[in-house]
Amino acid sequence: MPEGVSIRSARPRGVAIVGQDQLRRQILHVRDRPENLAVAYIGLSARYALNAGLHVVIEGILSEEIYGDMLRQLIEDHLGVTRCYRYEVSFDETLRRHATKPDADEFGETEMRQWWRDSDELTGADEALIPAEYSLTDGVLRVLDDCGWTDGRL
Repeated sequence: MPEGVSIRSARPRGVAIVGQDQLRRQILHVRDRPENLAVAYIGLSARYALNAGLHVVIEGILSEEIYGDMLRQLIEDHLGVTRCYRYEVSFDETLRRHATKPDADEFGETEMRQWWRDSDELTGADEALIPAEYSLTDGVLRVLDDCGWTDGRL
């Protein structure tokens, strides 16, 4: 969740980071399959934070097949501004980035190839693409700037 951590560093208050990996893998310990418990949990967590007046960042690899309906419903129900972002990254680049993570040994290329969905866009959402050549900082600064949260702290 490096993007979420970086956004949290720049915006320590007023933003809830709803991390798919934290809710699905660490709290619920469920597999990423259709109708897994994490789908509703992510939606409920986001709604709770929005209802409390917070901005919400839902962070993770949220496949259209599994999370699409929940995300579209959140977008439709949210009365404020909603922004959606998607990395435009190849499988090889995803694999390279995965190798740099502390939990990289938990799964590898074989499992990732089974899960991979090329250009897995969220149907009906106006997603902004973050190019593969963007660094983590570039991507985070783009989100912060688009949201009007840029104040030089990153």
